[in-house]
Amino acid sequence: MFAPDRNLALELVRATEAAAMVAGRWMGRGDKNMADGAAVNALRYMLNTVSMSGVVVIGEGEKDKAPMLFNGEHLGAASSPEVDIAVDPIDGTRLTALGLPGAISVVALSEKGTMFNPKNIYYMNKLVTGPKAAKVIDINLSPAENISRVAEVKGKALDDITVVVLDRPRHDELLAEIRSAGARIKLIPDGDIAGALLTCKDHGGADILMGIGGSPEAVITA
Repeated sequence: MFAPDRNLALELVRATEAAAMVAGRWMGRGDKNMADGAAVNALRYMLNTVSMSGVVVIGEGEKDKAPMLFNGEHLGAASSPEVDIAVDPIDGTRLTALGLPGAISVVALSEKGTMFNPKNIYYMNKLVTGPKAAKVIDINLSPAENISRVAEVKGKALDDITVVVLDRPRHDELLAEIRSAGARIKLIPDGDIAGALLTCKDHGGADILMGIGGSPEAVITA
């Protein structure tokens, strides 16, 4: 059975660190494809040195469209633990190309056969908050009700609640609902994995993430 392991975690940190460092050489140079390609190469190389036997469940795409880190690729340098892998060499390629903050390199593992594969579901409606309020939110409730519940659990006034939302035209109605509820909004141009993680930190500067974004990023965040 797969269980969290400190040494494995550190090996994964080294892998994402390598991807971030090589991608950083392309920061601000206006070519997101070169930045992504560099990160893919570095991440794949490092993951193949990790003591695991993994299969990419969420990667860069299907084998015929992604030569490396494709869905179904086997990675690792050992026969165990057997794991499912989700990768995003750069969540925020455009941010990197433009020299903006907020891009990160991410790897997630789970026991073999347990990772949700969204397949042809490309977008999901997302609702993320930290551990203090995780049990009181419900994606079927209105934004106003979820904001109110989080505020109550965290002991905050409504106007002290900050909601992270991707800056997209599809969110115009959501933004209006959030403001009507009395909360603040932190708009992010890209990279909702990093935005979601802000809500999980005591001093991350955000309380909730809401809105529609990519399915692979949703699984990695979870």
